[in-house]
Amino acid sequence: MSDFLTYKGYFGTVNFNSDDEVFYGKVFGISDLVNFEGSSVKELKESFEESIDDYLETCKELGKQPNKTFKGSFNVRVSMELHKRAAIIASQKRISLNDFVKKAIGYAVLHENAIEDNISIKTQ
Repeated sequence: MSDFLTYKGYFGTVNFNSDDEVFYGKVFGISDLVNFEGSSVKELKESFEESIDDYLETCKELGKQPNKTFKGSFNVRVSMELHKRAAIIASQKRISLNDFVKKAIGYAVLHENAIEDNISIKTQ
């Protein structure tokens, strides 16, 4: 996870703007928008940690839950061919398409290091 910073269980994205020569990012997994930046890696890390501390303190003062609630449901858009192939496999396994997708995501999470950025599914 080299493109993420972590602090107190929170994750922050890492980006670089070559025009402004600044590192910047935002906190992932919360309902609010929390940004941070720095002109060096050290400054970026310090800014990220300070942003998390400020965010948690603000949430405490407001009596607000700081973390985003992940409901466990989301929409996924795939090609018609991938949808068809997944439905066929699910049917062959005598499970619902939803259960097939849950198992596939669970497998991917357990094997995250094996996932490549540009996976393409060949159609037959």
